Amino acid sequence: MIEQYFDCPHCWQNQLKLIDPSINSQMFIEDCEVCCNPLEFNIFVSQNVVESFTVDIIGQ
Repeated sequence: MIEQYFDCPHCWQNQLKLIDPSINSQMFIEDCEVCCNPLEFNIFVSQNVVESFTVDIIGQ
């Protein structure tokens, strides 16, 4: 697993997301662990390195 830190765009709390490097392109929705608002994650991994990581408010 790869550790990636991010700030929630709702509550601005810094959080940790564990990423499975065996899946190159990932898109999923999860609730923020602090404020419980939904977040959309878009992640691209290449050769066990996170090449792209974005977290957005749903609908934006």
